[in-house]
Amino acid sequence: MVNAVAVSIVIPTQRRPGPLALAARSALRQTGVDAQVELVVVDNDTVPSARDLTKALSEGSPFPVVYVHEPRSGVANARNAALEAAGGDFIAFLDDDEEAPAHWLAALLETQRAFDADVVFGPVRGRAPGGLVRHRAYLEHFFSRLGPAKAGLIDDPYGCGDSLVRRAALPHPTSPFSALRNKTGGEDDLLFQGMKAAGARFAWAPDAFVWEDPAPERLTLRYALSRAYGYGQGPTCQCAAASPPNWPGVWRWMLIGVGQTLIYGFLALLAAVARTQDRAFAFDRAARGLGKVFWGPPFKLHYYGQ
Repeated sequence: MVNAVAVSIVIPTQRRPGPLALAARSALRQTGVDAQVELVVVDNDTVPSARDLTKALSEGSPFPVVYVHEPRSGVANARNAALEAAGGDFIAFLDDDEEAPAHWLAALLETQRAFDADVVFGPVRGRAPGGLVRHRAYLEHFFSRLGPAKAGLIDDPYGCGDSLVRRAALPHPTSPFSALRNKTGGEDDLLFQGMKAAGARFAWAPDAFVWEDPAPERLTLRYALSRAYGYGQGPTCQCAAASPPNWPGVWRWMLIGVGQTLIYGFLALLAAVARTQDRAFAFDRAARGLGKVFWGPPFKLHYYGQ
């Protein structure tokens, strides 16, 4: 049976009606796409809190809108539920705090065709509200994703938000994300690293950018540095989670982390004493180094599945 839908835009969400509405409306405004499209909204709340909003968004929509309720909390559960309901040969992931310009999906598809890529990633541009002054440059940079200036194949993958995935390249077509990462995140890193080991082709599409509007409570130095610490844990945790565990890789990343912590911790201390405007960047690097060292279960941070 031939799949009738070529591309499924997937937006996972949890109790964020305002940002979800902005993200979904931007997905519905896509132009220049020579393919059949659907939008899949997966509601990861214990109750179907996004159902009415999704129904309202579907009225007058240029293409089908599918609502999925996944009450089992966890980011991997939400993504897997969306994939099970999605009908597309390609899955375009958009986070519920992102806004895509009208050419976004067309740019992802163009790059996919040009390089026969299994996964295509695009830039993310962090956007803080006008009233934010303290650490604005750092926070907008923190919530951004940068890449090459030109489209082309890349060696290493990025995160799931703002990406286009060929379903046939997934290790499992409907449940490729590991439930072990439901509470910590990093389910996309684990998936894409596995795909890389299997020979997947990754590409970068500089024109397929999205805006990211972080929730107000996340626009603080404390939150960003805690996430930077969690991101730092990623490479060490991946080596430990390998089958069999890559213990030389664990020790290598821990040694790198010690060096980063000492060097950038010292620079951060100097910057804090001098109160330089860019001191948050040094704190960020030190936090990422610390995460590489303290990565085990007692130190693992949980951001999802609450």
